[in-house]
Amino acid sequence: MSAGALRAITEPGEPGATSRQLLQYVVSCALSASQSFRFSWRDEEDELHEESYQGYLGLAPSWSDEPLSVSRRLWVSACVASRANRAGVSVMISSRAAHPALRYPDRSEAESFSHEEGAFWGNLFTSPPRLYACYKEPNIENSRALGRDCATGLLEPEGDARECPNIHIVGSCDHACAASSAAGGHRPMCTDELGEPSLAVITTFLP
Repeated sequence: MSAGALRAITEPGEPGATSRQLLQYVVSCALSASQSFRFSWRDEEDELHEESYQGYLGLAPSWSDEPLSVSRRLWVSACVASRANRAGVSVMISSRAAHPALRYPDRSEAESFSHEEGAFWGNLFTSPPRLYACYKEPNIENSRALGRDCATGLLEPEGDARECPNIHIVGSCDHACAASSAAGGHRPMCTDELGEPSLAVITTFLP
């Protein structure tokens, strides 16, 4: 971890809290369930806080020993974007992708999470971050009803759809992405509004 990143996660106050929350998402996406990331920081009262963030999906388990490669950064970025939820409520999702860790959902998961929400891709590690999302048009109302709106946009009273911070919605996945894989149902490739393609795409499914 760079010196700047370490300063960010050990900073007291709201900026540090935001950085630590983001790090929790990054760790859960990058590291496997057998791995964790530990560090400590001190608040304004000089009280020591010990943190331990558990891995989960294992999209870049080698991050424990070496910096993230460009490809792994893109996978972790797609994962973090896919797990963002402005509504502030916990929503179970099924994440599917060409990545070996997400390629083959088991049968019960595929049956329980049968509604494609949308897809996410981009790069969280650029300045500013460049993250993208698209939605499965027939399932927009289902997504919003469950409190998920980073793929669809939050519907405002005047009828406009407001985007989640740092996640740009490019439209329908059927227009922005390749057809879903027959094997896992994921989108193998999506493009941003400039037509730039990405293969590091995570497709999310909801009940």
